[in-house]
Amino acid sequence: MINEEKRIELRRKAMKLPLHPGVYIMHEKSGKIIYIGKAKALKNRVSQYFGSEKNHEEKVRQMVAHVDWFEYILTDSEFEALVLEASLIKQHTPKYNILLKDDKGYHYIKITNEDWPRISQAQQMLDDGARYLGPYVSSWATKESVDETLKIFCLPDCSRRFPQDIGKKRPCLNYYIKQCCAPCLGKITQTEYRKLVEEAVEFLQGGRHASVKKLEQQMMEASGKLQFERAARLRDRLQAIKRMADRQKVVANSVPEQDVIALAQGPSAACFQVFRFHDARLYDRESFPMGPVGEPENARREFVERYYSMRDSIPPKVTLDGAAESADLLERWLTEKAGHAVHILLPQKGEQAKLVEMVRSNAAEQVAQTTGRTGRETSALDELGRLLGMPNPPQYIESYDISNLAGEDNVAGMVVFENGRPLKSAYRKFKIKTVDGQDDYASMQEVLTRRFQEYEAHKGEKEGFGRLPDLILLDGGKGQVHAVCPVLKQFGLQIPLFGMVKDNNHRTRAITGDGGEIAINSHRAAFTLVSSIQDEVHRWAIGYHRQSRRKHTFSSSLTQIEGVGEKRAKSLLHHFRTVSAIREATLEELEGAPDMTHPAAAKVFAYFHENQE
Repeated sequence: MINEEKRIELRRKAMKLPLHPGVYIMHEKSGKIIYIGKAKALKNRVSQYFGSEKNHEEKVRQMVAHVDWFEYILTDSEFEALVLEASLIKQHTPKYNILLKDDKGYHYIKITNEDWPRISQAQQMLDDGARYLGPYVSSWATKESVDETLKIFCLPDCSRRFPQDIGKKRPCLNYYIKQCCAPCLGKITQTEYRKLVEEAVEFLQGGRHASVKKLEQQMMEASGKLQFERAARLRDRLQAIKRMADRQKVVANSVPEQDVIALAQGPSAACFQVFRFHDARLYDRESFPMGPVGEPENARREFVERYYSMRDSIPPKVTLDGAAESADLLERWLTEKAGHAVHILLPQKGEQAKLVEMVRSNAAEQVAQTTGRTGRETSALDELGRLLGMPNPPQYIESYDISNLAGEDNVAGMVVFENGRPLKSAYRKFKIKTVDGQDDYASMQEVLTRRFQEYEAHKGEKEGFGRLPDLILLDGGKGQVHAVCPVLKQFGLQIPLFGMVKDNNHRTRAITGDGGEIAINSHRAAFTLVSSIQDEVHRWAIGYHRQSRRKHTFSSSLTQIEGVGEKRAKSLLHHFRTVSAIREATLEELEGAPDMTHPAAAKVFAYFHENQE
């Protein structure tokens, strides 16, 4: 945490800055640059860093804690500030800016020099007598090309060596699904195998269209010479090439040239994923895992700047999964850098939206591998956070529900979901104390008031009631939300608060807040998560209500016994657990129970045994 005196000093200096566009540069004590940013109004932007820490993301708090001094450069416009910012970040690579490791080195396709040649991907050329194709820029595209070629030409991708391993083991699955010619079985001669490899290399060098034309010509010649077996093999190869092409095109059959960029965030990690399309075909894919990135809009702008600072090729369309800060300036910067018009798209529906969702799912899967969660959980939290307008996905969610029967046995349940999973150790039950009759709004007020009173008493414990949620979901509509809002204000808390609305069939339909309802049915991952939370809190609350009602019924039956009041009945139930256990207890056991006397125990014993007779 930044020293209070230092924070006040830096804020005082920031308040003297002009309301003018420019670039600000943060330095640590050694003088090293740790962050560079641009601003439309320097005073407003820089002074925010040294205000209250409550409104800062963790990444910003860490950066501010290391700031010793700052400088700034005035520009004539915000666009000039953006251009200068991109140039300075590339030059100084500050620690707290989004920095991308450019993995666009050279990659090769290797064809080994042996009796039974193998085709594989290689990261560098070695002096080993092998033949190398390339260099290629994209490692993903190189790997995809090798995998595709091996499947089309039925070449092995296993580690077996030939002819040493011929006949020693059973063939692998690829042989049975007709994706390997199985040299290990001895079903193909060395000459035939080498011919296949030569054709595969021609395919890699000439490309799909040239190979298709050549194979069609060879198939017609073989058919004309009545070589039907050879013609059938060539036909199968042509069909395999077509299937590969169709598999690629089905991803985006109407995308001429476009990059799709999506962000997924987790509790301690984030990932940007880029899919690049050309001629309706996915030709490259890049993943950029990183630590927490803070506010998504700013993160997207920084990422786009860094990414295209490293790329010579910029397509006419760049599709993002959400809003980016200064998108109009970013679009202008991309246009000037590319030398042609570049448009930033934010699709909401249709094929483009599905494309974005696919890329985001891949980014979520990368985050899941880092955080130990599933890609579905990561995607659900990320989607829910964006739907509710939260700066980050909610990692710790509390949900509440009220349960009663015509105002009797009023109780409430609280469940907790952490990282998209139920945290049962944090579940809590509340017996309503101040509300008589059926008043769910007042009951919800009481429950949340007691919850945050417990927070004040256990503040700093970072678990249980000592931990504040990132999001509160109430089982109900606007009424519950409006009832609880004053409670949050009373305790000075700014926690996102929403209600979960059900349809006539008691299924989750929408989320509601002060700004109206948010439909979630079309957002599958978020819908599934919210439905799970609503079902779980309802189960927990109604289970507690049934338990309380059972005890109340049992207690009422015991108070019919002379000498047994409400307090003594509850004490007996607490000690023996069930009415059956009380019935089967001996007189001595009843006398030994808390709050019992010999006459009262005798009355209880006589009551049950007389009834039995």
